[in-house]
Amino acid sequence: MEVKNKIVLVTGAGSGIGKATAIHFAKHGAIVIVSDRKLDTANEVAEIIKVNGGQALSIEADVSKFKDVENLVSKTVKVFGQLDVIVNNAGIGPKNLLKTGDSTLEDWERVIAVNQTGVFYCMKVALQQMVKQGHGNIVNIASLAGLKASLNNISYSASKFAVVGMTKSAALEYARKNIRINAVCPGYTESALLDQLKMAREDMDAMLKSVIPMRRYGEAEEIAEAVVWLASDTTKFMTGQTITVDGGTSL
Repeated sequence: MEVKNKIVLVTGAGSGIGKATAIHFAKHGAIVIVSDRKLDTANEVAEIIKVNGGQALSIEADVSKFKDVENLVSKTVKVFGQLDVIVNNAGIGPKNLLKTGDSTLEDWERVIAVNQTGVFYCMKVALQQMVKQGHGNIVNIASLAGLKASLNNISYSASKFAVVGMTKSAALEYARKNIRINAVCPGYTESALLDQLKMAREDMDAMLKSVIPMRRYGEAEEIAEAVVWLASDTTKFMTGQTITVDGGTSL
């Protein structure tokens, strides 16, 4: 895939899909900024990339804080001169899986702050830089929960539907500016979020697999493949799209 020497920033890259995506970009020759709110995990991923011959820089950032996002992008540009790709992956789930009327205000505020407002912050700041430099590519990580109903999960569902909508709106706004914006919607994928979901009830693992036609969970590396593809020059006529990687669950 054509991403060699591109300056790529991945948020939430300390674990799960973000980690797999950062490493996959590096394997294809990209220079990767590994960002996470936990600097130690970001450092670990950056070290994995370097040990395997790649180039990486780790930066601590909480995407729910606008100043952190501004600092993240400005540091990237200061070191590398530009920002070719940003992958807005950082995301969390609610602490409690409850019906809408029983949902806690804490869960709503936390999830929306990271998953929705955080993506807006990152797009806002990155787009200003991308307009200035005359090109750019944004890949937002949404979810199957942003395309269909998700029970007992109102904050997460709302945030991911928002990411899909923001992706389409921004893609339309910036199509003439040589900036592409797309989204990837993973289905049930091996991650800390999935582990949390499986703990909600004893039969959850079997129940989830029963609705996946392929009868298995996705691997983080499989989602990373789609992200790198969208960020590459291979897909330069694609914008405003949502690519669903879910083993057929949405069917």
